Amino acid sequence: MIDWASFTPGSALIGGVLIGIAAALLVLLNGRIAGISGIVGGLLRPSSGDITWRVAFLAGLIGAPLLYSACGRFPAVRIDAGYPVLVVAGLLVGVGTRYAGGCTSGHGVCGIARLSLRSLFATLAFMAAGVVVVYLMRHAIGG
Repeated sequence: MIDWASFTPGSALIGGVLIGIAAALLVLLNGRIAGISGIVGGLLRPSSGDITWRVAFLAGLIGAPLLYSACGRFPAVRIDAGYPVLVVAGLLVGVGTRYAGGCTSGHGVCGIARLSLRSLFATLAFMAAGVVVVYLMRHAIGG
């Protein structure tokens, strides 16, 4: 459920534009897709000359929230799941990422922008699976 009183479309729009610019710059300047699973996977089996940009990208992902926290306040976050559920969910996302040949950022942001039919279907599958799991967990199983 969206908390409409706290919904900030301006900051969401700015964030989306920044993600789009970063993804476009990475593909234009480096010829690489900004898919997090592929970037991290490349660090697990590194090849020469391919590590620096991956580390810089991940440092930016970690550094940006740290910089934000120095300038502003994070919104309150409430997670209604325990650690076992979060671990299982993380493992399932990892397995799904391998089966799909990429993650939501690689397919949903970069692949669809490149008009990849494969990425369109992968993103539709991600979204449909998310809808089904939320329905099952909130209404069928979790009540």
